Amino acid sequence: MKIFFKTKSEVDKMREANQVVSDVLDLVAENCRPGVSTSELNEIADRALKKAGTTSAFLGYSRPPYPAVICTSINEVVVHGIPRRDAVLKPGDIIGVDFGVFKNGFCGDSARTVMVGDVSPEARKLVLSTREALRLAIERCVPGNRLQDIGWAVQSFVEPLGFSVVRKFVGHGIGRAMHEDPQVPNYGEPNKGLRLKEGMVLAIEPMINAGGYDIDVLDDGWTAVTKDGSLSAHFEHSVAITENGPELLSRW
Repeated sequence: MKIFFKTKSEVDKMREANQVVSDVLDLVAENCRPGVSTSELNEIADRALKKAGTTSAFLGYSRPPYPAVICTSINEVVVHGIPRRDAVLKPGDIIGVDFGVFKNGFCGDSARTVMVGDVSPEARKLVLSTREALRLAIERCVPGNRLQDIGWAVQSFVEPLGFSVVRKFVGHGIGRAMHEDPQVPNYGEPNKGLRLKEGMVLAIEPMINAGGYDIDVLDDGWTAVTKDGSLSAHFEHSVAITENGPELLSRW
């Protein structure tokens, strides 16, 4: 494991990248309306990132190459849903939108789950609880705490509510690459794991299911869905660990 500690000037550059991400997510969220396809949302994000002079962190990533600039994950899709013309939003849907860019050599990465129109009480509770779990996890990002304190903050909050924490996908360090060490699970035991230090920047991203935590990946090699068909929600922020505590680089 090799952790790249960031200087203040590097954190400043990461903040700039993450502000672009946040601006584009705001725009996409505004367009998450009934009748809009996820392909249209991808086109909106693509135009906005180009206008900002940034490069997609997702397009062409890994193998098979990811084919879009955003991930659009509706209802039982946990993460990495591929935008499609025939995936059209309906009232009551929830959609996770994940987006990342490179600017000035550094990556910004954030995600949020949007409620489309009037959603069920269960869906609303899941979305708001996942958002709150991320807030609690961010609070643990102070020098001297342990890595598993972050995951424990998520797990200890959502499991008593009857929800489950996805195990297969985790958060990560972030910087000049989208995925750096360390991995940041959304579950764990308090006071265990790597000691958190000033200069670390982490992308924390709880993925919470209304049912069990088991998932399947579809034949496209990307789309991850809940095994039991239950709803799933996802929020992510890039967070710098500073001497004064956590600094949110992306925006709610």
